[in-house]
Amino acid sequence: MGAPFAKPGQTPMVTALPPWRSLFTSMFNGRDLRSDFPTLHQQVHGKPLVYLDNAATAQKPQVVIDALSRFYERDNSNVHRGLHALSMRATDAYEGARSRVAKFVNAADPAEIVFTRGTTESINLVAASWGAANLKPGDVILLTEMEHHSNLVPWQLVAARTGAKLRYLPVLGADVEGGLDLAQLDALLTPEVKVFAFTHVSNTTGTINPVADLCAKARARGIVTVIDGAQSIGHLPVDVRAVGCDFYAFSGHKMAGVTGIGALYGRRALLDAMPPYQGGGGMISNVEFFESRWKPSPERFEAGTPNFGDAVALGVACDYLDGVGRDAIAQHDAELGGLACEKLATLPGIRLLGPRPGAPRSGVVSFAFADVHAHDVVTFADEDGIALRGGHHCNQPLMRKLGLTGTTRASFYIYNTPEEIDVLVSSLQRTLKFFRGA
Repeated sequence: MGAPFAKPGQTPMVTALPPWRSLFTSMFNGRDLRSDFPTLHQQVHGKPLVYLDNAATAQKPQVVIDALSRFYERDNSNVHRGLHALSMRATDAYEGARSRVAKFVNAADPAEIVFTRGTTESINLVAASWGAANLKPGDVILLTEMEHHSNLVPWQLVAARTGAKLRYLPVLGADVEGGLDLAQLDALLTPEVKVFAFTHVSNTTGTINPVADLCAKARARGIVTVIDGAQSIGHLPVDVRAVGCDFYAFSGHKMAGVTGIGALYGRRALLDAMPPYQGGGGMISNVEFFESRWKPSPERFEAGTPNFGDAVALGVACDYLDGVGRDAIAQHDAELGGLACEKLATLPGIRLLGPRPGAPRSGVVSFAFADVHAHDVVTFADEDGIALRGGHHCNQPLMRKLGLTGTTRASFYIYNTPEEIDVLVSSLQRTLKFFRGA
């Protein structure tokens, strides 16, 4: 336990904690969350691990790891089909996880949650099922120039199949590196637009988009909205009813869950009107030799044996994050992201992407040096025990728009600390000295 914290106006009883530790533990009610994550307690190349690759995948707390192990040790059995004890326990756990995820995003009904492998499959499901059934030649799919390939390529595929056209809301450069040019949105939301798909938080710039406003504008024109929530889920409070979206896609491994599981939230009326994405066992109500009939959602979109063990672990991840507090997580990420930008800005020749100081931001911080390749930066950082990400981050069109081939990305989560930012800056200074000889 950390030291007790004073009420406003009182003198703290203990002042011996380092400033970053006081901030870190007070934000999470005195808890040092790092102790919950076993992967963090190791050395890499003889240095303490500094894990700053959370936008790619987050680490898992021990309770999630234990839940997965416990399920396979005790309850492992196929769901929905069996009448024996293990199958019924597994089914209850699986459907309980669906209800827990529904509560996590404030869906009106657990049936509005379809389990998938993650954000990519969720968006592909919407594009292939809703898109193929509703788009026709002359219709427009509106995207943004900051989209991850997972919210771009599926729409290219369905556009090619249906004859629909792609249109893009531009991003800004210069003063606001990679933020959306929202002044152009109204002019782009023409009657031909049938679907508007956009990210909640950019995985490259750290920009937090005003998703409720975007959905309201689209809804007023009868346009279906699809949100890529990969970088927001587990980092921000997410309320799909308050946001007003039609679909919201996300991955478990970005939110302290395990890999291979994610979910698609979809409004029930839309899901029930969509044709199946895949065929097989579990998604049918009746099969004849020449035709079949489907179950309602979500079963019609979960053909075959589902990933029930990982779904159960995802429910436990929801419990863990709500126990920490998502408002506190959002504040923590934003403060670390802002502090990182402030300290990185002191490095000569650096180009920082993302929101300007004072603007809403996430814990994703991308930067580039004109004379040092991102892969070299990441390699040198690894020698110092720091896990970063270098490259185009599945954002090739955005990189080209910003005149870059790639960036280095540091991304923060609940277990990261201000002290780790200092370690990162020192590593970058070493890297620059090596390449510049200064």
